[in-house]
Amino acid sequence: MRVGHLVALLGATAPIITAAQGDHHLAPRAAEVTALTQSLNQPGLAGDIWDTIKGVASCAACQGILGLLKGIAFFGEAAFINTAKIVCKVSKVEDPDVCDGIMELEGPTLARLVWELSLYGRTSKLFCGAVLGLCDMPDSLKPKLKFPPKPENMTSGRPTPSGKEPIKVVHFSDIHIDHHYTPGSNTQCSKPICCRAYTEKDAPGTTENPAGPFGDHKCDTPVDLERSMYRAIQDIAPDAAFTLFTGDIPDHTIWNTTKKSTIHDINHAMSIMNSNLDTVYGTVGNHEISPVNLFPSTQYAKKQTSAKWVYDLLADYWTEWTGDSARQDISEIGAYSAKYPHGKLRIISINTNLYYRHNFEVYRDKTERDPNGQFQWLVQQLDEAEKAGDRAYILGHMPMGDMDALRDGSRAFDQIVNRYADTIAAMFFGHTHVDHFELHYSDYKNRDFSNARAVSYIAPSLTPTSGMPAFRVYSVDPDTFAVLDSVQYAADMTRADYQTAGPTWTRYYSAKDVYGPLVHPPLTDNDAAVELTPAFWHNVTVAFAADEAVFDQYMQRKSRGWKHQPCADDCARVEVCMLRGGRAEDNCYKPKPGISLRRRVGLLTRRTDMGNNAHDDCGASASVAMLDSIASNKEVLEKLKEIFDEMGAKAGAKSFDPEKGWLF
Repeated sequence: MRVGHLVALLGATAPIITAAQGDHHLAPRAAEVTALTQSLNQPGLAGDIWDTIKGVASCAACQGILGLLKGIAFFGEAAFINTAKIVCKVSKVEDPDVCDGIMELEGPTLARLVWELSLYGRTSKLFCGAVLGLCDMPDSLKPKLKFPPKPENMTSGRPTPSGKEPIKVVHFSDIHIDHHYTPGSNTQCSKPICCRAYTEKDAPGTTENPAGPFGDHKCDTPVDLERSMYRAIQDIAPDAAFTLFTGDIPDHTIWNTTKKSTIHDINHAMSIMNSNLDTVYGTVGNHEISPVNLFPSTQYAKKQTSAKWVYDLLADYWTEWTGDSARQDISEIGAYSAKYPHGKLRIISINTNLYYRHNFEVYRDKTERDPNGQFQWLVQQLDEAEKAGDRAYILGHMPMGDMDALRDGSRAFDQIVNRYADTIAAMFFGHTHVDHFELHYSDYKNRDFSNARAVSYIAPSLTPTSGMPAFRVYSVDPDTFAVLDSVQYAADMTRADYQTAGPTWTRYYSAKDVYGPLVHPPLTDNDAAVELTPAFWHNVTVAFAADEAVFDQYMQRKSRGWKHQPCADDCARVEVCMLRGGRAEDNCYKPKPGISLRRRVGLLTRRTDMGNNAHDDCGASASVAMLDSIASNKEVLEKLKEIFDEMGAKAGAKSFDPEKGWLF
């Protein structure tokens, strides 16, 4: 193979990409189109793409890869899916059956994506950056939201807690119930999730690594563990005012999911919540749809891809707690606002899947600044709360400053949070499977306690894939609904009697007890009625940055004491930055190429591109890993180009144009 071919292919688009930043589409210069076209039409593909990716042409490499995929998508959905299956198997990122299942489910949307995208547009650069790590992220789009004026008589600042007896609020997330969990089956399988009898070698009685009845770190949640958590909540917080559930119900066998199985999983989870808990305010996770992650906006939804069936199903359960007035919003956009009946509080649940980087439905040549009109709707809900003198809780699945959050949506959300920070008492999310928080600021260039505006409480998961099973109980002021303390409860899976006697749920730590003494002035036992304000949480991050031992203890708590990995120097700097990164463009996350290079054994591996700052890549699938492998494995790239050439030759095509397709 000749190096010149690949260099020409990868270099052809580099000037275009820089020019296109911030634009939906920018017509390329004729010479650049000619260079790319000639490269795509040369037989074979030469050069070491890995060396090229590490050089200056990595963004151009992604444009070249999209050109190859576009040429295959030209021949239709079936041709694209079959090619994706082959490439996935050549890459060996998953077992063959996993590759086949994922590509059947996600292939149609991926084919639509690569065929519709302009190679020279902003969205292709966004996709290359957010999914493959091969481009710098484009500048986030300026939101175009309309904000009503503030009431003239409104008092600014956070209200002082009342000092009354606190109420309790429970928070749990990411339950991922596996109804096919099989005690005695193999915990060390070759699939993304284990504890199932996939093969004879995985079956009970034949494996050397048998699963216990209450779960394993390589597996999702058995029903027995799910029921154990609800019993613990009843014992620990029988007087809880209400519960927050921040999404993700189905298990991680995302290559084998169906609409029928997803409906079954949601029905089971919501029914058991209903029978064990009094009032539950929920939100929709990225796993609550089949295929997983793919939530189209209402503008682009078609009958076969619409998420309305999920929203309607959830509405049947949620309206028992929210009241039927929320049904229309749930059914239309997957969000709602509900009045807490025993105080001046509104619970606002938003659909964060519309801003998730692995939701291939959001990548359109003309970027939607406000999919489903949800942000403008959120402004309306918060404005009504402000005028009524109510506080608000915002809950969603994915934290909006997370590395998985697309920057356009995150910037718009941050603008809303800053405008209504005095009304927002707290925000609650899940998705990451680990225990942490995020802060929003009015000035991200000078982040300090004085301009910390809001905090997101991010709950760890019930599923034990990233640590010990856990849930939280917040101590909350009954008038201002300020969070006074956050107490974590966990079940230690290392206990000798865990699998025989069952989980023992114990108090793991109190945020006020652990972090209160670290701030200045310190919080003490006499400060039980003092709010954990955004300023407090900023000062906690100051303590993390100043004291290595304190920071190390925080890192242990992220996984509830399981598999703690060292994190120092740059790792520690990035971690603190992420805690201060309520706006995604300021969270210090820089995608790197080949983020899914390692073959995943057991659950989807922890993110390889962020080291010990990572969390479970819960929503990523084999299709993302397959795309990564094209950009980081020469053998896989060669196979893709071989298929590209063969398809063109068999069809009798004269040449391929990256914008028009094959020419005959």
